[in-house]
Amino acid sequence: MVMLKDSLRKDHGALARASAVRSSARKLNLVAASIRGKAASVALTQLRFEKRRIAIEVKKVLQAAVANAENNHGLDVDRLYVAEAWVGRAFVMKRMHTRGRGRSAGIEKPFSNLTIVVKERAEGEEKKKAGAKKGAAPKQEKDVKAKNSTKAKPEAKKAEAKAGE
Repeated sequence: MVMLKDSLRKDHGALARASAVRSSARKLNLVAASIRGKAASVALTQLRFEKRRIAIEVKKVLQAAVANAENNHGLDVDRLYVAEAWVGRAFVMKRMHTRGRGRSAGIEKPFSNLTIVVKERAEGEEKKKAGAKKGAAPKQEKDVKAKNSTKAKPEAKKAEAKAGE
């Protein structure tokens, strides 16, 4: 684990862990996967409105990672993103459930571990991604407007009329 902490210092990242989260790793990983690679502020907003119960725990861990980045590493909170989020199995509590005719059935209550790493984006990366999004949308709108414009329709009618003659 020491190597993980050392690599985080080099990459300007901060991490937060939650152990023994009361959920199966499979369910928890669905929520963790939904925030991977997103900006920390966007991920927090998404987790706030997530329907799954475990999103509350994931949000707490993400907030702890952001606080660690700000206080311990001196990173800019506005430029943080979720670099990594992984889930591991912890332990399983085994209980018994009584059934009919003197029988019993087993119940498994799984627990998981959650680790979230946040890193600071370089200034160039933010501009490239923002520029790509802004540049792509107007081109698509122009194509749609050209297809739906009233100028294109009379030209198409004239071409149809010439083909019909």
